[in-house]
Amino acid sequence: MPGLSRLTFLGLALTVLLFSACSKNDDNQIDGPSTARLMLFNLSPDKPAVGFTISGNQLGTGALGYTSYSGAYLPVYAASRELRSFDYNNGSTIASITTTYADSAYYSAFLIGEEGYYRNVVSTDDYSAVVPVAGKAWVRYINAVTDTTTRPDVTIAGTTEGAVFGTVSNFRQVDAGTVSTAIHSGNFNASRDITLAENKIYTVLFVGRPGSADPLLAPQVKFIENGTATN
Repeated sequence: MPGLSRLTFLGLALTVLLFSACSKNDDNQIDGPSTARLMLFNLSPDKPAVGFTISGNQLGTGALGYTSYSGAYLPVYAASRELRSFDYNNGSTIASITTTYADSAYYSAFLIGEEGYYRNVVSTDDYSAVVPVAGKAWVRYINAVTDTTTRPDVTIAGTTEGAVFGTVSNFRQVDAGTVSTAIHSGNFNASRDITLAENKIYTVLFVGRPGSADPLLAPQVKFIENGTATN
């Protein structure tokens, strides 16, 4: 399939997820001549168990806990599709969004927000410029900290920019190795040094609830590996 050569995905985890996603019981997730790829994230601090459907059919095999993700890109038919996030415990809809998925393109869907204010944010994951370069890694971020009143400063590898709630950046090249990351505003601060391997691709997740006394829910920095840049 065009585009797949740019990414070497996470071996066993990808294989398991793709086989489960391609079940004959879910005809919206079968590889075919017009297929996109979608990665799912639950970044809502008050939703401990979240599921997703696309065009009414469930994606993946179970609930995603807070700060969990699907572990790989799942195959979906390329078309205009409604993506719905739902509370896995009672089936109620959390948020929905309709997006057009292009053939052979990659996307990520992030559930963000809390306390009745939720959004499904769908990003187009543009890997067209992601190529292996000696000594470099590729990184992007999402600001999912549930502060909708300020424009926090986000810093990654010495570059700082403003990023309102729900911002998803493009992938950019940084030096591999230890990289400083931070997000801060008048309401909260969080920082972390992370280690990025050469030619790996990452998403930095700025998550949490400002003012929370629970360290698991307080603003913090997490990150996941999307794959490996290849020629």
